[in-house]
Amino acid sequence: MFLIVAKYLIPKGYRGLAVFPFVFVKYEIDKGNRIFVNHEKIHLRQQLELLILPFFIWYLIEYCVRLIQYKNANLAYRNISFEREAYTNESNFEYLKNRLSFRFLKYLDIK
Repeated sequence: MFLIVAKYLIPKGYRGLAVFPFVFVKYEIDKGNRIFVNHEKIHLRQQLELLILPFFIWYLIEYCVRLIQYKNANLAYRNISFEREAYTNESNFEYLKNRLSFRFLKYLDIK
């Protein structure tokens, strides 16, 4: 994993972006934020499982579905299965050591 500060690459309202094998952060201080970095590492693992490009396709499709479902961009983002897994486990620094493959599917809320 490579941590890179890229202030203008990160969309407004966000602090980071994981694109295997890179984690781009908006602010230098976030490079030392263990919880934030762990969150992004979870995304890197998810990307590897789905062979990177399918991850982003799934992410975009699920975001669109959630946007229709919730009619709110922030709620849609927060309810993407990849984000739910990352936010739930970002403080658990042992999570990636014990994580089962395709664990994000547990967080796929189909209604």
